[in-house]
Amino acid sequence: MLLEGQTAIITGGARGIGKEIVVAFLSEGASVYFMDLQPSEHLAEYERLAADHGATVVYKECNVADEAQVDSVSKEILDESGGVDILVNNAGITRDGLIFRMPLKNWMDVINVNLTSAFLMSKAIARAMISRRRGSIINVSSIVGVHGNAGQVNYSSSKAGLIGLTKSLAQEVAGRNVRVNAVAPGFIRTAMTDKLTDAQKEALGKQIPMVRLGDPEEVAKVILFLASDLASYVTGQVILIDGGMGM
Repeated sequence: MLLEGQTAIITGGARGIGKEIVVAFLSEGASVYFMDLQPSEHLAEYERLAADHGATVVYKECNVADEAQVDSVSKEILDESGGVDILVNNAGITRDGLIFRMPLKNWMDVINVNLTSAFLMSKAIARAMISRRRGSIINVSSIVGVHGNAGQVNYSSSKAGLIGLTKSLAQEVAGRNVRVNAVAPGFIRTAMTDKLTDAQKEALGKQIPMVRLGDPEEVAKVILFLASDLASYVTGQVILIDGGMGM
């Protein structure tokens, strides 16, 4: 198992891509702490996978955009686990709209949840990784953080910021054997894309060289690779998981 004996924190791990990351990590032997604002409806599945693979799974309620909560919960996890090997900053929200109609609150909410949370979590956990001279941090960015997208200035900015955070933090901690990478998913089958009409999905598919939307499991597999020792010499990278859109 690729992650046997390791401990991981996954933010936004209750559903969507986060759920598939939890499943992938548990299936490879990692013990997982997943943070979210509410427990996952998939908790029974998580617990079964953990038991089957000699691991554990623990839910921690946390608003990852709140510094006091992040510091408190991170300390709890470090004390309970004795050390964290992997951090996946996956938490994210959208508040789409044209800039001319976008309230400042919608801008700040997205920046805080998508970008500031990754700063707070990395700050809270990276020091412990440095002390152990081991660790992998993966930030979940987006294709729109690379190319932008009309109607998403807040979301695109937050995801572009994650790329800058990734590259800068990677330079700060590489000498202590802590790796920092990002993934940039394209159009993935999630609750958000499920709301699209068949015609909209068909139109999206025509923009993608592979002519289909991606599955959350395909994102989780790339994150699993970056978390594992298979990627032991990979840091500061942004891997597009987009069916070829970024070519």
